[in-house]
Amino acid sequence: MSTTLGRSSASRHEVKRVLISTRQGGIGDENYAPGRSIVLKLRCDETDGSIMMFEETVPVGTKSTLHFHHDSDEVAYILSGEITFLIGDDVTVGGPGTSAFMPRGVRHAWKSTGAEAGRVLFLYTPAKAGGLIEEQQQTGSNFSSMTETERAEMLQRYGWELLGPSPL
Repeated sequence: MSTTLGRSSASRHEVKRVLISTRQGGIGDENYAPGRSIVLKLRCDETDGSIMMFEETVPVGTKSTLHFHHDSDEVAYILSGEITFLIGDDVTVGGPGTSAFMPRGVRHAWKSTGAEAGRVLFLYTPAKAGGLIEEQQQTGSNFSSMTETERAEMLQRYGWELLGPSPL
C-alpha cells in the first residue's frame, strides 16, 4: 500500500509529492529459484521516473546475469546475508549494512554467497532500468520464458544489456 500525503515545498527544491510506501508482501518467482521473492517498494511512476526501489530475497547460490544499464545507476544495500559483487573488474564481498554502487555503463553481477539467504534493497536512478523488474513482476515473465525477440525488445525498452552468465 502506498499513500500520497500531499504537496510540499522546500527552500531550494520543490517537492511534487510526499510518498510513504508500506508494501510488505512479496511476489515469489519460482522460475528463478525456490524461495526467491521481490517486493516492489517504490515504482517508477510513483517517483515520476526519479528512482525505482525493490527488496529481493535471494537464496544461497542465486545470482544475476552479467549485465549493465545504459541509462541508470544501480545501488544495492544488503539487509541480511552475504552477497558477492562483480563491478567492472572488482570483486567485493559484503554483509549486512554494505552498499554497492553500480554506475551506468559498467558491467556488473552479484551472487548470494553466505550461509543463509540474503535480503537486498535495490535502487535504480533514474528509474528506467527498474521498469524491467516491474514489468516482469506485473506480467509474471522472465527471460527464460521469452522468445529472443521479446527479450531483446524488453532489454532495449529499459536500457539493459546482457553480457552473458554471471562469472561468480
